[in-house]
Amino acid sequence: MYESYYGLNSKPFQLTPDPEFFFASKWHKRAMSYLQYGLSQAEGFIVITGGIGTGKTTVANSLLEEIEDDIAAAQIVTPKLSPDELVKMVASKFDIPTEGRSKADILKALEIFLYDLNKAGRRALLLVDEAQNLPLETIEELRMLSNFQLNGKPLIQSFLLGQEELQPILRAPNMEQFRQRIVASCHLAPLSIEECKEYIEYRLHHAGWNGSQLFSEEAFERIHMFSRGIPRKINTLMDRVMLYGFLEELENFDADAVNEVIEEVKAEMFEPDKTGAEVTEHMGFADHPESQTIMTPKGNVIRDTRYYLDMLAELVDALDDAISQKVKMTQYVDKLMKKKFKTYVRLKSDDKKDTN
Repeated sequence: MYESYYGLNSKPFQLTPDPEFFFASKWHKRAMSYLQYGLSQAEGFIVITGGIGTGKTTVANSLLEEIEDDIAAAQIVTPKLSPDELVKMVASKFDIPTEGRSKADILKALEIFLYDLNKAGRRALLLVDEAQNLPLETIEELRMLSNFQLNGKPLIQSFLLGQEELQPILRAPNMEQFRQRIVASCHLAPLSIEECKEYIEYRLHHAGWNGSQLFSEEAFERIHMFSRGIPRKINTLMDRVMLYGFLEELENFDADAVNEVIEEVKAEMFEPDKTGAEVTEHMGFADHPESQTIMTPKGNVIRDTRYYLDMLAELVDALDDAISQKVKMTQYVDKLMKKKFKTYVRLKSDDKKDTN
């Protein structure tokens, strides 16, 4: 309804994950880098966790949009599957018949499928969404699938995406073998207030908005506080805000307009238990974070925590840059090797023709 009023060519705040609207915040960019790095390594598990609505599925869909033809990808959203049910679902996602077959027969068919993929110069990728629903024995079945190997390289690779509940599951004592095969893991945090503003403006412009700024700084602050920086909640609120603007014929939005919508949707949608400010104060960093002290598990007292937090932030950024550069280099080498292989195949083919 409001799209034409604001000159938009699509709905900017839909709830369905859409890779075309992928916004690369700091944490989402890191998650994407880890997934790309995992792909370049062609082995091991990548684990991406995050709260409900933080964009895990959007990251996965964006990755699927980018992968090349040499990877056969399948994505499953898991309810509480048993190991046998998981094997059947994975097989069916790769178009392998399962009706009337035993688990052993399905595994054999899956193994043949993976070997045939390898002969064609391709490999399989499995993205498991909502992985926190999987029982321990089913996650162990995923590890067993990675045992399909050729020349020491797995024929199928799995990426796990799940809510925070997945982390304690993977920390269980009997998950040690699985943990040893995790190449990298990343937890998606909510957007900061600045990222929230950038996220909203990015989606508006991507949907066709080319006018002046629609929202005041105070309006952005109210949106961030109410949504707590969770992308799905931002989308839900923003869709109602834009509809309200259309009905009220607003040319721009101030804090009062946003507050009006928030009051309307509180009872029917969501209402945070605590605002961002209250959470920050509870953590003890509201006034003077540099004066806080932290005690390590061994009893050492660290003062000037802000200094160390800044150092940690710089270290994390440096590691992100290093991973990004390594991914780019690996992708470059991979393309170069593919090009050389194609040249080799062509030359061999020419030699055979000359011999004949």
